[in-house]
Amino acid sequence: MVAIKLPDGSIKEMEQGVSGADIASAISPNLAKAALAIEINGELKDLTTTVTTDSTIRIITAKDKEGLHILRHTCSHVMAQAVKELWPDVQVTIGPAIDNGFYYDFSRKEPFTTEDFAKIEARMHEIVKRDEKLERIIMPRDEAIKFFENLGEKYKAEIIRDLPESETISLYRQGSFTDLCRGPHVPSTGKIGDAFKLMKVAGAYWRGDSSKEMLQRIYATAWADKKDLQAYLDMLEEAAKRDHRKLGREMDLFHFEPEYAPGAVFWHDKGYKVYRRLIEYMRNRQEHNGYIEVSTPRVMDRVLWETSGHWEKYGAHNYSGQTEDGKWFCIKPMNCPGGLLVYKQGIRSYRDLPLRMAEFGKVNRYEASGSLMGLMRVREFTQDDAHIFCTPEQMEEECITTLKLILDIYKDFGFNEVKIYLSTRPEKRIGSDEIWDLCEKSLANALTTHGYAFEINEGEGAFYGPKLEFILKDAIGREWQCGTIQVDMNLPSRFDISYIGEDGEKHQPVMLHRALFGSIERFLGILIENHAGKLPLWLSPEQVVVCPIVSEFDDYAKEVAQAMCKAGLSAATDLCNEKINYKVREHSVAKIPVIAVVGAKERDNRTVTIRRIGSDKQEVLPLDDLIKSLVSEAQMPHADE
Repeated sequence: MVAIKLPDGSIKEMEQGVSGADIASAISPNLAKAALAIEINGELKDLTTTVTTDSTIRIITAKDKEGLHILRHTCSHVMAQAVKELWPDVQVTIGPAIDNGFYYDFSRKEPFTTEDFAKIEARMHEIVKRDEKLERIIMPRDEAIKFFENLGEKYKAEIIRDLPESETISLYRQGSFTDLCRGPHVPSTGKIGDAFKLMKVAGAYWRGDSSKEMLQRIYATAWADKKDLQAYLDMLEEAAKRDHRKLGREMDLFHFEPEYAPGAVFWHDKGYKVYRRLIEYMRNRQEHNGYIEVSTPRVMDRVLWETSGHWEKYGAHNYSGQTEDGKWFCIKPMNCPGGLLVYKQGIRSYRDLPLRMAEFGKVNRYEASGSLMGLMRVREFTQDDAHIFCTPEQMEEECITTLKLILDIYKDFGFNEVKIYLSTRPEKRIGSDEIWDLCEKSLANALTTHGYAFEINEGEGAFYGPKLEFILKDAIGREWQCGTIQVDMNLPSRFDISYIGEDGEKHQPVMLHRALFGSIERFLGILIENHAGKLPLWLSPEQVVVCPIVSEFDDYAKEVAQAMCKAGLSAATDLCNEKINYKVREHSVAKIPVIAVVGAKERDNRTVTIRRIGSDKQEVLPLDDLIKSLVSEAQMPHADE
């Protein structure tokens, strides 16, 4: 007999060699029906796996994050099987599960098109209805290579050849289709259900190497049920309407020149106003929270990043060049070395700490052309960076102070749902385990002692220290990674910075790396999409447009706009010879927050009729009252702090 410990803490005594499916059946018929896999002592396995020793187990269903991932992975095998049945000459390569779905890369002479999707989906539904059992097969390495070579699947054979000789080679068979895979998978194709949809086709180099063959990648999505699938499709439709690239054109905020400056933003007047407003807001918050502001050169000697360790890890993503005198210079990819050099000027005392040093530094990093995406992923961006130098005793309190500031700032922009991740030491890192232990413990203590919920992101810390990551949820449920707090006791050592302690001796400070927006560009893209272009009045580059019904009232329209501008509002007039409905429609598309209409009644009564963006309701207000109300609404949060 073996003792099976269940998630609720109860223990079942069962026969040795009992399978995951048997355990699920023993718990309840409903669970047996929903079961997709089993977790044994923290490791995911197929339901057919047997338990031979006392174990802690959990039955995995599609309601679990892991279950949905397994379902999607199996669905990728079903898609590959469908493609092979329809086009036997196609070669299959890899097909992992990803966020919200999966993809599979195929080698085929003729291009796939979206017109092929209906045929592929229909065959996938057939395979699901067949309810073919998924069988795991362990095969010797050389035998597995021959197996796939005999099938004509050279890519699978290549993958196996590149695996260590000691690697266990596992295959999964479903009907006539066999794939190389570690697993686990659902018990049979019928468990997938019918909540899947093929989304798009794109090119992808074999193994991500641009020198190798271009394959065809089919992306798809899969969910536990049709309700979840439809919710996801509805979200994508809404996301397309909110796309910041589309809204950026309509609002005349920015554009890109892929031919001349790929991944760099050309800010138009209106967009640059919003950009400057974000910096103005952040500068105000920082000044009132004890920060000083510095500016460091954009081009510096490459040796700085070699000293910091950034060059070894990120050198391929840096822009650098050699001058006539033989020196190598680098366009800064991050601000850290510059901040450290500023700190080193003069002798620092413990009385000077904590020193909170902010910089709105423009940085450049090479990103592959295919990964560039509007403001969300660029090659040139501005970080709202800060480096906080403190004593080890101040470290935990500085983390909390910074954390509170970050969450408060997000609330000002309407983000009330924020996840916090503690990212721990990566495999490739600098510094001793003792330093990492201390830094990770300090971050965890700062969170737990102040009641902040967080999750561990194992191995995802920076190479020089652990970090907190802040994930925002937007208006349609998408999550965005923005701010970070990173604890670093390694770069201060590498750059030999110090302070004089109470004992008169030199001591090494702790360095906190901190970004709140992350980058101005990306945060603005997130804001545009979160608000569907309808930015808060204080952020809007053009807050009011005054439209006379006919030209007879142009003078009153000018008077209204001038009064608003005098009060500090951004107001303009639209005196073009168009009907008022046309004007309202055009300015609504441009996302002007307030459209003010004036005619005979308004002029005679010194009133204004206004319409808010996104509303069909009209409101008539005395001009002075309207200006007073808008001035109050347009006040930047914490402006008087």
